Amino acid sequence: MAAPESTSESSRHLQRSVLVAASIASFLTPYMGSSINVSLPMIGQEFGADAILLNWIATAFLLATAVFIVPAGRLADIHGRRRLFVAGLVVYLIGTVLCIFVPSVHSLIGMRVVQGLGSAMVFGTSVALLSSVYPPTERGRALGISIASVYLGLTLGPSIGGFLTHSFGWRAIFLVTIPIGLIALALLLRIPGEWAEARGERLDTVGSLLYGSGLCVLMLGLSFLPGTIGLVLAPAGLAVLAIFVWWELRIPYPVIHLSLFRDNRVYLYSNLAALINYSATFGLGFLLSFYLQHVRDLDAQAAGLVLLSQPLVQTVVSPFAGRASDRIEPRLLASAGMVLMVIGLAFFAFLDWTTPLPLIFVVLMLIGLGYGLFSSPNTNAIMGAVDRRFYGVASGMVSTMRLIGQLISLEIVMLALIVFVGRVQLTDLYDDELLSAIRISFAVFASLCALGVYASLARGAKTTG
Repeated sequence: MAAPESTSESSRHLQRSVLVAASIASFLTPYMGSSINVSLPMIGQEFGADAILLNWIATAFLLATAVFIVPAGRLADIHGRRRLFVAGLVVYLIGTVLCIFVPSVHSLIGMRVVQGLGSAMVFGTSVALLSSVYPPTERGRALGISIASVYLGLTLGPSIGGFLTHSFGWRAIFLVTIPIGLIALALLLRIPGEWAEARGERLDTVGSLLYGSGLCVLMLGLSFLPGTIGLVLAPAGLAVLAIFVWWELRIPYPVIHLSLFRDNRVYLYSNLAALINYSATFGLGFLLSFYLQHVRDLDAQAAGLVLLSQPLVQTVVSPFAGRASDRIEPRLLASAGMVLMVIGLAFFAFLDWTTPLPLIFVVLMLIGLGYGLFSSPNTNAIMGAVDRRFYGVASGMVSTMRLIGQLISLEIVMLALIVFVGRVQLTDLYDDELLSAIRISFAVFASLCALGVYASLARGAKTTG
């Protein structure tokens, strides 16, 4: 079904329905992630888990999502984007319900994998679905609103998650997401039509398996560095991914069209900028949650209120940045945003025991402003650089760059914790070591983000998809 290009009332109604459903669904995952960050210390106390194991509560979800999101985007192009979106939301809700009843940290990690599978099906199709129903001249505005809902989840996650954890325990975080997910599901089931421009093509099963296994082995290897297991697994993962690239270049229907990267400078550098951006920023909430609660002795609710400032600004700025990217070069907006993030991340590399909390609040707002200026324009540039039949692939790649970047960010944090703290349960005895790990992580993040500025500027001019 083609995207409605007219301004008829029925077309507008369809566009609004898709936008509302996609925005509600897009709220769930970031809300869950940011609220869980605040609850990690309490989860660790209940299950006696060390900081490395707690890191896997977030990493397992992201890794599962990253493994399945590219095949999910391809399946959406072939079999229908709305169909995959609905199925993904159902799987996500099942995983959420199961998380409430887990008896151990290991089973919680397992249920986060189930959530990750559902999330892959949702986020592998949401941007493609919006791009299918909105014309290019209005795509940036729609993407800006959808991305703002992601930031709204990040905004409300720390404060709501902190309140729920403090008042009712960490399991309440999962409970409150269920009715939100059911509302999105009801809306999606009422949306007519289907979008599958690649109908009749085949899913590259071999490529999907190579991609997923290579990514899993690589990320597992990074988590075991600098040990022997890590030194074996990480290169093995890279080798499998190299075989994946070789395979993709040989078949007629690849799961990832590598020619898009080879022949499309805007697509290549926009994805690279996204990868670097998320690698440099995702660990921020994890690190500051532990800094505020362990080093500064705030409770979960107070820490959540401090962390609220960054995503709040992102939520406000993102729709305006998305709308502006329909008229202004996305690379200029995105690059300016990344410069602001470099400044904020560099400041956090100098955190100490007495850094004023109001100053932390202001710096988080600066990073939020930068994030808001970057994300919507960059996503608009990616979707505008491809043909319609690749919308699902491009949508999946947008999410893949985000997820792999987030995994890299958490791996950087994990390595810093292993080197400075070790595999121990965090107590006040390790606050000095924890602060050293936090500082070095932010120094690495600031350096990465500076490289991202170059990638953002190097993409060249915007194209229209």
